[in-house]
This record gives sequence, C-alpha cells and structure tokens, in this order.
Amino acid sequence: MTRYAYLGPEGTFTQQALLSWVADSNHEQVPLGSVDAALDALRAGDVDAAVVPIENSVEGGVSATLDALASGDPLVVVGEVLVPITFVACARPGTTLARARAIGTHSHAWAQVRGWAGKTVSQAIYVPTLSTASAAKDLAEHPDDLGYDIAVCAQIAAEHFGLDVLAHDIGDMTNAVTRFVIVARPEWQPAPTGRDKTTVVLFQRSDRAGGLLELLEQFSVRGINMTRLESRPTKDSMGSYCFSIDLEGHVQDERVGAALMSLHRICADVRFLGSYPAASDVEITIDPIATDRAFVAAREWLDRLRRLGD
Repeated sequence: MTRYAYLGPEGTFTQQALLSWVADSNHEQVPLGSVDAALDALRAGDVDAAVVPIENSVEGGVSATLDALASGDPLVVVGEVLVPITFVACARPGTTLARARAIGTHSHAWAQVRGWAGKTVSQAIYVPTLSTASAAKDLAEHPDDLGYDIAVCAQIAAEHFGLDVLAHDIGDMTNAVTRFVIVARPEWQPAPTGRDKTTVVLFQRSDRAGGLLELLEQFSVRGINMTRLESRPTKDSMGSYCFSIDLEGHVQDERVGAALMSLHRICADVRFLGSYPAASDVEITIDPIATDRAFVAAREWLDRLRRLGD
C-alpha cells in the first residue's frame, strides 16, 4: 500500500488534489501540519510520496514548498494536479458575519478573499493559520483558544468539521486555480509523454550583471519555453538568490539535456527536481530546429568532422 503525506488536516485543497491523483487506488493518506513536515516524512522514509501546493494563479509560487525543495536531501516531482479553488466563510452555530471579529485562514487563501472581506466583514481582522482546513478544524474543536470566529476554507472542510456555511464562493478571482505536485524520493522518474515539464533550481556562481540572462539564454537558444520563473533567497546572505524554473520538456529530450549540461557547467549548482507529465493534455509545440532529430543530426555531423584524418 502506497503511503501519501499531504498538507492536512482533512478537508484541505491538498487532500482534494491527492484524491484526484490516486482516484480509487489502494493507498493510505497521512495528513501533516505543514509542507516541511510532509516533505521531511518523505525524506525519512515514513511515507512513499507527498502532495504539496507549489503555485497558484493569484499569489504565484508557494514559498514554503519552493524553499523546502531547493534545500535538504534531494527529492523529485513525479506529477502535478490542478485544482479549481472556491472558498466559503464558515463559523460555529450562532455566529453571524455582521458580528465577526476576526477571520482565520491560510495566507494564500486570504490573498484570494481580501476584497470580499473588505466589503462584507470590514470590521474583522485577519489571523493566519497553517492551512484552510486547520482554520476550520481549530474553530470547531477549540473555539475558546483562537483569535478568530470565522474560518475561510473549502466547503468540504466546513462540512467535515460541522460548521455553518455563512457565504459561498467568496473568492475575488472566479477562475482561481492551485497547482499541486506529487513528490517522491529520486529513485525513479516518469517516462516522456510529449507534454512534460521539468523543474530545476539554479544557483549562480556570483551576482553579476548579465548573470541571469546567461542562465536564461541556455533555454532560449535551444527552443525551450519556460512556464514559471521565480527568484528565492538562498538564506546564505542578503542579496543571495537562486532561481526556481519550470520548463517545457523532459530530461530525456535532446534540447533539455543539452540545456542542463550547459547550466551544470556555468552554475554553482543545478538542483534537478524532476521531469513529469504536465496536467494539461496539450502537446508541446517544438520548433523544427529544436527537435531531437535536429540535435542528433548536428551531433552526427560534428562526429564526422572529428573523425577526419583518423
């Protein structure tokens, strides 16, 4: 039986992503209180895989996940799931929005409901929580120990913990989506599908003019499209940053392999975080000069030149 850790408790959007990934297969779910805890359990061998949020369409990258994957023992992404995000405001019976003092939820959720809160419960302050579901769980189980009386979460969490839903679909962005990744130990990787992504973290040798451009040129000259680029502090010193990148293609693709070899040569470090099928079913469009056939033909041509005079 495969054991999956996920950002808990029960009722999180992360659990929804996990259920979408495993469908009805035989598995065990292990809810943990933070992204770090889920990935630490994976590194320790306590679980076989972990499901964590990595990016959302409103706030961008999830810093806790990006930082945890960029450091520590290596892990790899083996898949991704996109989950549409809709929020409800919920509370214990007897509470009303008009008398709400504070709202508890995860920081990324708060960023997506601030407009609604400003118009509907402007008197209420914001209290951060570890997850949207933990906001609901704690409100249901420990109401006297909290600094909030309204939770913002998924409807499944409100129902699971027996809270009254006071408002539905309160997100400011109607098409908000969060991207979740399935992470495993670096013991295997999915085969190429033609619609793959590769995730890497690049560490510069030094901070200098044109340094980032030099890194990005390794992709552009080989016809590789990036789908995400974010800088994250390395935590070594002020102004020291690494770059977390998603790109189209698989490490087995000639163009991707050539780019990674060049990056390995010019970077202080390249952390390979996996090649995996993209959630989208859309095939990647590749310029004819960037196909595997074009790279193989160029290598064969060079080999012929090098053999002259042998």
